[in-house]
Amino acid sequence: QVQLVESGGGLVQPGGPLRLSCAASGSINSINAMGWYLQAPGKLRELDAVISSGGNTNYADIVKGRFTISRDNAKKPVYLQMNNLKPEDTAVYYCNAARSPLAIMTPFGSWGQGTQVTVSS
Repeated sequence: QVQLVESGGGLVQPGGPLRLSCAASGSINSINAMGWYLQAPGKLRELDAVISSGGNTNYADIVKGRFTISRDNAKKPVYLQMNNLKPEDTAVYYCNAARSPLAIMTPFGSWGQGTQVTVSS
């Protein structure tokens, strides 16, 4: 089992930055990709960004050019640098892990509590 802990969320003004952190623990040897997801109230969880163990990244169109996913290394914490935040970015942000980037839509980690990001003046 893989457990995830997200942190770094908070209240930020439109246009401001935040950096989220995600730490994975447990059976992490099978992790070859990690992703960040957002979930707004009453909506499905959506994938925002993916990073592979080799450092390749992909982004959803809604965050491309504003958000950057990164990691210390494949088995250490993963981060989401969020710039130029918009009110529509308000959501709970989660991270999770997969055996490959192609499997990131069906991650195998246990969902954590997420971290709340609220963008408001």
